[in-house]
Amino acid sequence: MPALNQPRPHTETLANGLRVTLRHAPNLKRCAAALRVAAGSHDVPLAWPGLAHFLEHLLFLGTERFPAQQGLMAYMQGHGGQVNARTSERTTDFFFELPPQAFSGGLERLSDMLAHPRMNPDDQQREREVLQAEFVAWSQDATAQQQLALFDGLSPTHPLRGFHAGNRDSLPLAQPDFQQALKEFHQRFYQTGQMTLSLAGPQSIEELKQMALSFAAAIPVGENAPQQAPVPLMESSEASYQQVSERRLDLLFAFESLPASSTAALAFLCHWMNAAKPGGLLSELRARGLAEHLKADTLYQFAGQAVLHIEFTTEEPASVLREQLQDWLGFFAAQQNWTALREEYAALLQRQHQVSSALQMARFDSEQLETGLSEQGVVALKDILKAIGAVDNFSGEWQLPAPNPFLRAEAPPQNAGLIRGQTSKHRGLRTFAQDRSRSRRENSPMQFSQALPDNTAEGAIYLRWRLEAAPHPRLQQRLENSLQPLREDARQAGVDFSFSASGNEWLLKVTGLQESMPTVLEHALKELTKPANGFSQEAPKSTALIPIKQLLKALPDHCLLHAGVSDDLQQLGSSARWEGLATGLSAQTQAALGLALSRVPGVADTQPSPLPSINSQRLWTTLDTESSEHALLLFCPTPTRDISDEAAWRLLAHVCQTPFYQRLRVELQLGYAVFSALRQIHGQTGILFGVQSPGTAPLQLLEHIECFLNDLPGMIEGIDEAAFIAQRQALANQFDNASLPATQAAELLWQGKLAGHSSDYLTQLTLSILAIDRSALIAAAHRLNNAEGGWRCLASSSEPEAPWQVTK
Repeated sequence: MPALNQPRPHTETLANGLRVTLRHAPNLKRCAAALRVAAGSHDVPLAWPGLAHFLEHLLFLGTERFPAQQGLMAYMQGHGGQVNARTSERTTDFFFELPPQAFSGGLERLSDMLAHPRMNPDDQQREREVLQAEFVAWSQDATAQQQLALFDGLSPTHPLRGFHAGNRDSLPLAQPDFQQALKEFHQRFYQTGQMTLSLAGPQSIEELKQMALSFAAAIPVGENAPQQAPVPLMESSEASYQQVSERRLDLLFAFESLPASSTAALAFLCHWMNAAKPGGLLSELRARGLAEHLKADTLYQFAGQAVLHIEFTTEEPASVLREQLQDWLGFFAAQQNWTALREEYAALLQRQHQVSSALQMARFDSEQLETGLSEQGVVALKDILKAIGAVDNFSGEWQLPAPNPFLRAEAPPQNAGLIRGQTSKHRGLRTFAQDRSRSRRENSPMQFSQALPDNTAEGAIYLRWRLEAAPHPRLQQRLENSLQPLREDARQAGVDFSFSASGNEWLLKVTGLQESMPTVLEHALKELTKPANGFSQEAPKSTALIPIKQLLKALPDHCLLHAGVSDDLQQLGSSARWEGLATGLSAQTQAALGLALSRVPGVADTQPSPLPSINSQRLWTTLDTESSEHALLLFCPTPTRDISDEAAWRLLAHVCQTPFYQRLRVELQLGYAVFSALRQIHGQTGILFGVQSPGTAPLQLLEHIECFLNDLPGMIEGIDEAAFIAQRQALANQFDNASLPATQAAELLWQGKLAGHSSDYLTQLTLSILAIDRSALIAAAHRLNNAEGGWRCLASSSEPEAPWQVTK
């Protein structure tokens, strides 16, 4: 196992005052930038709530040098990157990830948009309507309102009690005073002294520094503008309060004058409070029948202040839970500086860092977080525990959770590849036992792909079962619940796995550090084959989602053939047909998987059946999202499974992304959730269009999408030849192994396997994309308009007329 001391990034302050952190990570295939501005919603003049959030939106609307169609968001879409921003209480963050060859172009656009926003009145008017729509949705979201209500016990004069989202009333664009305040806020905070730029990628520190210098050259120079310290969190001497509602207890603790190391101390405390495994606080509360769930997190931290929130799902009186909590905190505080827990915590942070993306690394560095709990953190934690009521005379009935088994390093087996009785002299000789083993493997439904290099730390394993009936939701919920402790242990060890159901299919996906994969898979399969006794007869509760996300969650089910429903795990497991794919695994890991794969339930699925086709059909399904807002998804599969069709659809999706967003989101102002992208669902490739709108009904949204698609052939015809070639090449570059992260490559290979493609799928896809000329793409656009591959629509309301067929 690698050393637990994670190398720190290079940090320095440039001559113009910009603080930079630079992380050279040679294993990364992508680069990322995270820019933090030390100014947020609480730094805005009281007269203009929402101004900081509004400015964040305006910055993405283009500059004189880079109009919206060439700006950062369009650039990301064109190069397969990702970008986002967030306005918090005292910071505003901008972050993106790109392939190395496109990274400098992204930094160039980020610096230009931060330094030279247009602040165009028409842009402001349109963007305020977007914020108004977000505000309406936020005000109707019960979860969001419940989260806001958690601050009700704080001082009414503290900014946490204020309104900061922004809407029509708080952003009076026509008032000169508002425009002056907007300009002054930008000038005061969007300058070098107020910024920290974090870069992470495979480049050397010197190369990253040169990029940082180029970025900094465009940013106005300024000195640090100290942010005003807030008033005390509480009006009285009380430092905590509680809120009680049906089956829920919220305990909140307010802190003042905490040292800097308290951030790590609170994170450490929350981690161990949230541990759901046997021996932990929640496990014991469940055993005593006192609580079903527990979640601890830090809601706010700034200038030595912090708000710690502990949420219980319980039917017990608040006094009972508070007493139990204080008793456990006393037990926790009595541990000798938490030596063993600190070692495990450092180990899991190290493992997670090993599988972090470039974007995760850059964001971690920009937040300047500690990697573990230092000696200063220990001192801070002791003070925190005392402040929240840890008792000295605890009951002594508590214990610590068992160590995470996947964090322990295991020595590699000696003479890998040999069997008992053989030595290295016998390598290359075969026995009857080995021949039988080889025969079983060649006939196995598990495919070990050689498409990705096997000399890296990461790998991926996919296992799919096709069932005779769909699992009942409550059975699926029981299985997911039983896997949750194992999933958390695996995640901490750098292995992420999910177990999901779509229609009559189960999918187990394991990705991350291959060192622990065989053991994790073995444990997961053992858990899945346990008798399904004792699960709840109640329908599982689902997390509240906005309408467009509800449709996205439901789409995979509707792309499969419908089957009956069963809650008999043994019957489902015995009749299930399974197949799998493993990528990026070393020979040693493959050998270690033998035991786990011998325990896969079901029978081999060596002749997968063809995917269901909806060619030339237009299918419409209405789902009740229980919302006043409208949402619509339109999924347009390829006409055939041929790789040339997939390549054409990918290039169409690539060409559509920015114009579709510009038309429906910017020009028509139909909604704030507008997107188009290529999606692969159960091996079926298609272009997905999505819109959520506060005021436009699904049928009208569909008309706008159809209008856009009707204009698509002409739009392709009008693309400059050089621009067409550049877009095609940019798309092909996204499938180059040198810049394709392992998890994305594995997902593409899995979808390719489901679609029946050969093992050189990624190579063939790249060649097919580069072979598409303009006339072929225009022909593909006409096939898309004619729904040759079919159209599948999921919507929140309305039912259309022919040629649409209404389905359930």
